[in-house]
Amino acid sequence: MTDRFSAGMAEATRLTQAGDLAAATALIQRLLSGATAGPASTPSPAPSPAPAHGAFVGRFHPRPRAGLGETLRGLAARAVPAGLDLGVAGRPAADPLPDGATFTAASYGNGAGTRAYKLYVPANRRDGRPLPLVVMLHGCTQSPDDFAAGTRMNALAEEQGVLVAYPEQPSSANAQKCWNWFSPADQGRDGGEPSLIAGITRQIMRDHPVDPSRVYVAGLSAGGAAAAIMGAAYPDLYAAVGVHSGLPRGAARDLPSAFAAMRQGGGAAGPRSGVPVPTPVPTPVPTIVFHGDRDATVHPRNGDDVAAQSTAGAAGLRAAVEHGQMPGGHGYSRTLHTDAAGRVLCEQWTIQGAGHAWAGGSPAGSYTDPRGPDATREMLRFFLANPHPSRTVRTSDR
Repeated sequence: MTDRFSAGMAEATRLTQAGDLAAATALIQRLLSGATAGPASTPSPAPSPAPAHGAFVGRFHPRPRAGLGETLRGLAARAVPAGLDLGVAGRPAADPLPDGATFTAASYGNGAGTRAYKLYVPANRRDGRPLPLVVMLHGCTQSPDDFAAGTRMNALAEEQGVLVAYPEQPSSANAQKCWNWFSPADQGRDGGEPSLIAGITRQIMRDHPVDPSRVYVAGLSAGGAAAAIMGAAYPDLYAAVGVHSGLPRGAARDLPSAFAAMRQGGGAAGPRSGVPVPTPVPTPVPTIVFHGDRDATVHPRNGDDVAAQSTAGAAGLRAAVEHGQMPGGHGYSRTLHTDAAGRVLCEQWTIQGAGHAWAGGSPAGSYTDPRGPDATREMLRFFLANPHPSRTVRTSDR
């Protein structure tokens, strides 16, 4: 990070703390575009095709001013390539629920607060046998219904007989409904948002027939960064992790370092950037990563950083690369990172020409790219192939 960029982000933080969110956003916009960081001014209204999406809005407890929302919409219009669905009016309807399936709302609370969530219970219940559970963490500005529609995770879960939970981040916790992945209070075990997400997971395990060896967590953008945190904080709970267009855990500790990580990659976290180096996870949790190489919101280098973090310390690490092409869609590379025993620690998909959107998703939801590959199907395949090696039912889960 250059001194000029650091100074500019420090000024943006000061403006945010002073409540001048419009000026802070205008300054950040200039910094990300490479302009000289000068005195901030109130921006003029920008086009508004959609709310800004991704991991880049901080914990703004005050409601945004009108100018801020317009500026963020302008940022989204420039950051997301043409041809991606941005959740505008006229999108097709989501898939109807199969007979016998349910998609219901519930909530969980602890000392860190309360979070609502939705739970999909498939009609395909496999004769009462315990089912796998996938916890899905939405991106900024999204909701459980929107995320479910865009990823089509419920439809795929119906095929496989899987429960799917969608925790919801309210605007009271983050004005743009982003998970606060950059906040130190929300990066560790048994505190903040991780404790709420883990609590939701355990509540579902208590109330429904869940196979404790097949519990997984995945997310998009800010939700992807939160999923990486959950896998590291609760390796005893989650058997595998999916990170789509997200960032590695510990990539940031405040708003300026969050923007820096999004701009240049999260692997620079460490003493030089003022971000603490994450404690290594003793047993790496298998991780599947998706990232578009044209992502202008979260730098593609972050996908490499997530993969590197998920394989750190592995002996005899090897990488095998495959290449493919979706008919009429994107090309991609699929890299399998294996340890000396041949165990796949990370499966990394880099999607050629793709931006900041869920690969292979449905236009019924926001921030999707139907040109593939099918991230939902590939994540489920990866998850079900990776049961937890030692997970058993414990008293604390009942």
